[in-house]
Amino acid sequence: MTRISQMSDREEAIVESFTGSRLPPDDVVVAALRAGDESMFAALLDTWSRGMLWLARSHVSTNDSAEEVVQDTWLAVIRGIDGFEGRSSVKTWVYRILVNTARKRGVRENRTVPWSSAFEHREEPSVDPACFQSADDPFPGHWKNVPTAWSTPEGEVLAAEVRGLIAAALAELPPRQRAVITLRDVEGCTSEEVCEILEISAANQRVLLHRARVAVRGRLEDYFETARRSA
Repeated sequence: MTRISQMSDREEAIVESFTGSRLPPDDVVVAALRAGDESMFAALLDTWSRGMLWLARSHVSTNDSAEEVVQDTWLAVIRGIDGFEGRSSVKTWVYRILVNTARKRGVRENRTVPWSSAFEHREEPSVDPACFQSADDPFPGHWKNVPTAWSTPEGEVLAAEVRGLIAAALAELPPRQRAVITLRDVEGCTSEEVCEILEISAANQRVLLHRARVAVRGRLEDYFETARRSA
């Protein structure tokens, strides 16, 4: 999974605790769902529903509507799993159902800006390209300079605070940025999967992701710096 920023091992563990557990391979997931395995379905719910809710909220006008979109998506998954052909990952398939369901509901709610236009690239100020490695560097698109390591107090209270901080930071992002960073850094989707799910270009995906990461990274840096000083 791509990190929101370069953190110490302890800080990475705290952030990782926010993102959910790993699931078995797709063939195991599909077989279990087709067999009516309730434990597998529960595992998918626990792992993906939070990210699905944030993504749905990017398309509809209220939290209640987003929750209904997620519920409708899971019903569609249960009804359609026998027809899953494996042309994409299970996660991509589920999230495509979610996006289509949310778009339809958004239209009913008379949203005035089409989802596709929200992702059109505009020539406007973005993250300073100097912050990221260029195409000639070993890791194009990654941060060029590693931030100063934070000294992080131990304890479950801190982990809960950081999870809440990340959630709050994501909620404050513009919908298109929140959708991309949720899929990439919370749900662990690849850039190709994000482009497929949201039907956007690779270049647009990179711009939106960089903007979102800068905002979230700033919140985390401020928090850990304050925690270090008070330790």
